[in-house]
Amino acid sequence: MTTSPAPQSRFRVAHLNPRQPTEFALAPDTTARDALADELGINALPRLRFSGSIRAIANDSWEVTGTLSARVVQPCVVTLAPVATNLQEEVHRLFSPHVDSPEGEEVEMPDEDVEPLGQFIDVEAIMVEALTLALPLYPRARGAALDAPEPKEEKEEPRKPFAGLADLIKDSKKRP
Repeated sequence: MTTSPAPQSRFRVAHLNPRQPTEFALAPDTTARDALADELGINALPRLRFSGSIRAIANDSWEVTGTLSARVVQPCVVTLAPVATNLQEEVHRLFSPHVDSPEGEEVEMPDEDVEPLGQFIDVEAIMVEALTLALPLYPRARGAALDAPEPKEEKEEPRKPFAGLADLIKDSKKRP
């Protein structure tokens, strides 16, 4: 029985054809999805797929476009019951050799749309980042509601800014 080779997830920029797009399709196996679910702190990742293309733009920049589809299971923020969510995200990244990586303690963040171009374009790293950003922040099970305590009605007395003034005047008159 032969096994098919694992799909390529890192592409050396020098080997990409600038005249035609390079297609990719990633669908991690169960072991890889389980490891990623542990890394992201979610219950399960039953389905994950990222496919798209890398193409040259302008003279020396590269564009990655694709579609991320996944099914994630996270704990409900109210009941901790498992909540399954289907995700479908369009992914777009630009890589340019004219963008430097920020270094040092205090740095000005460059344009978010353009990333520095290195020797490789790692579509698996792009997939993980896109999945992380697409996860629901506060997943809720159907019908789960956060029961807030009833607010106590306190009688609010009207403010009296000069209430203590009369006492101060009495005290000042008693002093010689």
